[in-house]
Amino acid sequence: MQDNATEVTAAGIARLAGVGRAAVSNWRRRHSDFPRPVGGTETSPSFALAEVESWLRKQGKLAEVPLRERVWQQLSGHPEGPVTALTHAGCLLLLIHDRPTVWLEVSAGSDERLSEMLPGALREVFTPRFGPESVMNTAPAVNTRAAVNTADVVHPAPPAADVRSGVHTHPAVNTHPALHLPTGPELLPSAPLLRGVAELAAELGARQTFEFLLGRHLDANPRQYTLTPADLAALMADLAGPARTVLDPACGTGALLRAAATRPDQELYAQDSAPELAALTTLRLALQTWSTVRGAVGDSLRADAHPRLRADAILCHPPFNERNWGHDELAYDPRWEYGFPARTESELAWVQHALARLKDGGAGVLLMPPAAASRRSGRRIRADLLRRGALRAVIALPVGAAPPYNIPLHLWVLRRPEKAPAQPEVLLVDVGQFAGEGRGGPDWRAVREAVLDAWQAFGRPGRFAERPGLARALPVIALLDDDVDLAPARHLPPRTATDGAEQLTAVREHLGETLRLTADLTPSRADVAQPARWPLTTIGELARGGALMLRTGGNGGHARVPVLTDHDVLFGADPSGTLPESEEEAVLTEPGDIVVPVLGGGSVARVIDARTGGAALGRNLVLLRPDPAALDPWFLAGFLRGTANNRQASSYASTATRLDVRRLQLPRLPLDEQRRYGERFRALDEFERALRHAGRLGEQLVRGMYDGLTDGTVAPD
Repeated sequence: MQDNATEVTAAGIARLAGVGRAAVSNWRRRHSDFPRPVGGTETSPSFALAEVESWLRKQGKLAEVPLRERVWQQLSGHPEGPVTALTHAGCLLLLIHDRPTVWLEVSAGSDERLSEMLPGALREVFTPRFGPESVMNTAPAVNTRAAVNTADVVHPAPPAADVRSGVHTHPAVNTHPALHLPTGPELLPSAPLLRGVAELAAELGARQTFEFLLGRHLDANPRQYTLTPADLAALMADLAGPARTVLDPACGTGALLRAAATRPDQELYAQDSAPELAALTTLRLALQTWSTVRGAVGDSLRADAHPRLRADAILCHPPFNERNWGHDELAYDPRWEYGFPARTESELAWVQHALARLKDGGAGVLLMPPAAASRRSGRRIRADLLRRGALRAVIALPVGAAPPYNIPLHLWVLRRPEKAPAQPEVLLVDVGQFAGEGRGGPDWRAVREAVLDAWQAFGRPGRFAERPGLARALPVIALLDDDVDLAPARHLPPRTATDGAEQLTAVREHLGETLRLTADLTPSRADVAQPARWPLTTIGELARGGALMLRTGGNGGHARVPVLTDHDVLFGADPSGTLPESEEEAVLTEPGDIVVPVLGGGSVARVIDARTGGAALGRNLVLLRPDPAALDPWFLAGFLRGTANNRQASSYASTATRLDVRRLQLPRLPLDEQRRYGERFRALDEFERALRHAGRLGEQLVRGMYDGLTDGTVAPD
């Protein structure tokens, strides 16, 4: 059953038909029978999905809407908003996951019957999964029309406590469950969506369906959510170690708890001040694991939902630089065991909240801004954390490890002390050297190996062996000066002069070899020729004729698949990106494919080789897979890079240029003639790659020489 109330934007229509947005604008101008807008704004109208599907099918532009796309359009165009729709979908998927036969009985009959019976079926799942409080209040789980002002949430009276022992005697617990049992009237508008979701779950599986829909939602709202990369989450979980009870007091989309959820007997506690994130993360965790999941809504500093919890491990990516974190109303809170944080030190409030919720000996790992290690306003708290052995390690990550991507964030590894250490030490690690090029992100394998190797060695008996430029264990007394500066780079011994000189020598030799290769690859003198008058065709015509296949970049995929980004294509780099994790089938590249960026206005087309083949296609990329019996890939890629060709196929918005790949042209030539051109284009590509490599080596040599001369490891003569 199609929901006639579901709306779709021009971008959604383009996705349905597999065209660019410019094509949709052309259809609206050229076809008087194109569906009229039913909502949205003048600059961003929305259309009835059923009318759009009917028109596309009548025009022969759509044989059948793929099930995934139909469900997504129903969700994104839901009258109560996509978050409410996604929450209802998640509740249904959990029912299908836990009690698949119950859904068959509930779904029989009309939408009215479904909405009446579903709350009772969900109750039988919610109670064992989320606790009885989740079914005590049938208010909507999420109100997308109004934001929650956490400043208006009343923090419970501080419980009587022995802070050092961690025993609280106050009987009350101020809980605000993340999920509430939806009522029949609330579910009725979602009935058509829920039937489609169930159909998709039969194809993909319940968990995979939720990951696909959630990944699409996150990808469609990139500025609304701060995501913790999966590689970083895995590293933080490894540093914390195995744990039965795990808390994330600022859970976001649940990446950290998902990384820590490795066994069925765990108890996972999540809290977030954003109601939609708390609800979606609770559902996500319940679908991924059989662990007990306790999700809550509220600001953990002002309205802690788990005041009596003593967790084995805490993982947290707290909000940074928050001045309105509760400084005025929390002055006498018992959590400030190591000192009352200044108004500008919200991160140190989160550190002490984590320590207060850990059991004795429990581990905490927090992602921190680098300023928290050195700001003068926090030096007294840092000093007390060091003296009492609560801060065990500070790890400086490479630039690009997590948002904000332009600064090198830190990891703080905490341990709630069981007793004061006799000779406390702290581990300082700096893995900034493993930063990737441009926006490519760090070399996570190298980061993981270096950090975990140093952390494990630090935990073993005996003296920690220093690793120049990488890791060092310092006695706490050496850090207790006027600044208590914990930035690792300021305390690590530099690499030895021998190592630096040897590295510079190797770079210089490599640069020399590359420059000689570049000279050999320099194109020969260009002969003058008359402009050719070839018969032309377009990529769109070739795709319709079966000479090539055209695919667009995906919105989700398996987390472990390397992703080729538009940045990688533009700068000739290896696959470096990630996609929101889901079970959506990613578009995988093959050797001989041509990948073209559609944003930015550059004339670029990259032929996929054996090294890059197998990577997933990222956003803002179009893949062309030519039939080798009809098209030479290098011939195709070379002509797609023509400046005039790109100009005639581009459209211009106020801030960006978008390429309509279907309008790109190339001459109709016999295959032998194509191969002649293809060989020349391939030689130009080799020359271009050699130039890029020489430029990178040159920059590395210059930076190394500056560093060596300024730190005394290179003599000026």
